[in-house]
Amino acid sequence: MELSAIVALAYRDLMKLIRDPIRLVTSLIFPVIFIGILGGSFQSGFGSMIDYDFMHFVFVGVLAQTLFQSSALGIISLIEDRQNDFIQEVFVSPISRYTIVIGKIIGESLVSLIQGIAILGFGVVIGIPFDISVVLGLVVVSVIVCVFGGSFGILVLSNLKSQRIANQIFPFIMLPQIFLSGVFTPIGDLPIVLDVLSRLSPMRYAVDLARGIYYEGKTEYNSVVLTEPSINLIVIFGLFSTFVIFGTWLFVRNERK
Repeated sequence: MELSAIVALAYRDLMKLIRDPIRLVTSLIFPVIFIGILGGSFQSGFGSMIDYDFMHFVFVGVLAQTLFQSSALGIISLIEDRQNDFIQEVFVSPISRYTIVIGKIIGESLVSLIQGIAILGFGVVIGIPFDISVVLGLVVVSVIVCVFGGSFGILVLSNLKSQRIANQIFPFIMLPQIFLSGVFTPIGDLPIVLDVLSRLSPMRYAVDLARGIYYEGKTEYNSVVLTEPSINLIVIFGLFSTFVIFGTWLFVRNERK
């Protein structure tokens, strides 16, 4: 029962994307702009001053940021379901609330993963160097980042009452993280206050994990990667567990009010 419910919820979210391909196209516009324009501009302006390619740096950062943000934002569909009474129908069925949440996270992660694969394809087109081990590593990391982003979305959006409020609040939560996580610029030498805020940003660990996998074995590794991938994985697992447990508790509490 629980497994079939997770599959059904995930399948429902995936079908919503297939029926709305414009969503996929528009979700790729900003990553392409960020990688192509910002990455290219930074490389032209600062490439001679650093010992790594800024285009590659920005590409991996934007890949992780897009997956994390897309999965988190996709959980807003919980609010849509609540307003459409879909979630009330699910609640009366004999399944765990955690099953509902996990099903939504998996569904939105699958949607985001499609975007990630498209971004990897764009990277091949513009000449980002990959070998098969890097591609496989980034695919695995993409799955982890998607699920992690979905858990963060549960925590943030479970306590919001309407989609309008969520759309207004979400940019204020995500935008600072984009800069504090080093998506576009290195953050190894931040002032103490910004460094503390950066370490409190969940997106930081997703971005750094992706860079740790991409730059593994490369001479630029120590210049780009902040923390060993194994440490980032431990942090991500701990945060994921906290977000799911506490976010689900908030979600259920608000549904009962």
